[in-house]
Amino acid sequence: MAATITAVGGLGFVMVAIAVNIIYGRSGLPLPTAGGDTEQVTAAFDGAGSALRRSAVLAPLSWLCLTVFAAGLVAQLWGTTPTAQTWALVGLGGVLLQNATFTVVEALRFAVAEGAARARGTVGGLWILSIVLFGFNQVFLAAALLGFTLAGLIAGLVPVWHAVIGFLAASLLFVAASATPYRISRPHVSGLMGLVGWLGWIIWIVIYSVVLLAS
Repeated sequence: MAATITAVGGLGFVMVAIAVNIIYGRSGLPLPTAGGDTEQVTAAFDGAGSALRRSAVLAPLSWLCLTVFAAGLVAQLWGTTPTAQTWALVGLGGVLLQNATFTVVEALRFAVAEGAARARGTVGGLWILSIVLFGFNQVFLAAALLGFTLAGLIAGLVPVWHAVIGFLAASLLFVAASATPYRISRPHVSGLMGLVGWLGWIIWIVIYSVVLLAS
């Protein structure tokens, strides 16, 4: 039963995260992945409150699902070895820090929209803060991937090929996070690395969830 709940949490997160990104993407609003023309950002967010609400209303559900998935993985791995348990806690810490950071990122989107409507001089600083938080947040995803992949590998729950996906995704996300300062003023190749790493994170969660359902 616990494994099923964990898997449902993981698959639920994936579905909600994809839905949120589709809704946000269809709004035409820029993502805080790289710097750009502040005037264009201001124009895009001016009056965008309703568009932001449509995607943000699902965000808490995604964080809840991810927390259930992470807590469930810790529970599944807790009765194995002390080493696996320790790495599982690293994974849980990464997920919790990711959720906390992304809560701020979501709040900043509304702050940017409000600034675009009422105090345009604030948009530049708020947008840069969004970019930096969004970028550095990827290190927490890398920690979650590293911790839960190593824990699962040590405990025999994760096959080697699945672990390879986790390690590759974690590496890409870590490099993308480290290169965040280079994306503040303009797009950078590390942004693409972060996107590929995030897709790897999504695939990794789906595989982990399927493994849990099969067990």
